Amino acid sequence: MKFKKHAVVNKLLCVACGSCQKVCPMGAIRVYKGLYAQTDDTRCIGCGRCAKECPASVITVEARHEN
Repeated sequence: MKFKKHAVVNKLLCVACGSCQKVCPMGAIRVYKGLYAQTDDTRCIGCGRCAKECPASVITVEARHEN
């Protein structure tokens, strides 16, 4: 079984500051309609830069099964 790391945003607590978007080397995270950040799992490499940069600490890096 293979696992792939990716960033997960708690959309209810996200303050949509854009810090995560600025540091993502893959352009995999965007602020959606000024409300919250969301990730593109097809682009995210799970590096964790966004989680480290998030001032609200609402981003985690998790592992999912790869199909």
